[in-house]
Amino acid sequence: MCLDSISRFDTSTTLSTTSCHSFLPLPDAEIAFYPSLLDEQDSDRLLAKLTQTIDWRQDWITVYGRSLPQPRLTAWVGDPGKAYTYSGITMQPSGWTDTLLDLKASVDVIAGVTFNSVLLNLYRDGNDSMGWHSDDEPELGQNPVIGSLSLGGTRQFMLRHKHQKALKAKLALVSGSFLLMQGTTQHYWQHQVSKTKRAVAPRLNLTFRVIC
Repeated sequence: MCLDSISRFDTSTTLSTTSCHSFLPLPDAEIAFYPSLLDEQDSDRLLAKLTQTIDWRQDWITVYGRSLPQPRLTAWVGDPGKAYTYSGITMQPSGWTDTLLDLKASVDVIAGVTFNSVLLNLYRDGNDSMGWHSDDEPELGQNPVIGSLSLGGTRQFMLRHKHQKALKAKLALVSGSFLLMQGTTQHYWQHQVSKTKRAVAPRLNLTFRVIC
């Protein structure tokens, strides 16, 4: 497996690479990016299958005292008993499908852990988004390992340091790419997928997790 590193970083850098995988040179973080974990044919096939076969839901969240529909569709799949709570929403796991188990087996090897759950997010168009947050819920453990696989339309993944406000970065999550966040990343960094007015194809994101 080839390995390259991005050599420079400043407070407004757009990180990109065409190598097999690269480590993002961000302080207080351990993030690796695989821009082409899946080829175009496999990515398109998986996007179509999962979009049609997953039991999608749209929960409601409270923002500044207002109850609003979550701006994306979600599903939670995992081992029995591995519930997940975030933003006041508790999700009970649906059982693994053969397709998701095959994907899990592949990313388990890359991450060096055995994931026991996956949060699926379907961004239907540019109006669907996810606000600033860290994946730091207690059930994810001391140093969460998050493996994020993207299928479909390209969206910008934005990062900002929690304490050093000038430290920001962004990364284009193309179809078939895989982002691995581990170590102290969630302690020091937030991330988001913001809305966009650009025409963008639907995007399906699978974030594999370990629920303790």
